Amino acid sequence: MAIVEINRIKVALAENRRKNKWLAEKIGKDESTISQWCTNARQPSLENLLKIANVLKIDIRDLLYPTNKAEN
Repeated sequence: MAIVEINRIKVALAENRRKNKWLAEKIGKDESTISQWCTNARQPSLENLLKIANVLKIDIRDLLYPTNKAEN
């Protein structure tokens, strides 16, 4: 089963010049969990997506790839 890119956490961190370790400390998660989210091996809950958006000061929608191809 191929990994489907659903979230853009890795991209958002890079755009904000932040690392997985920084995010893990900010939202109280293990760095390995953040790594799994960044590789799309696992997906965060909506609650965790909101926490990530808040610490990065971005819109939560910026953490997800659009499902409508016309919006890409």
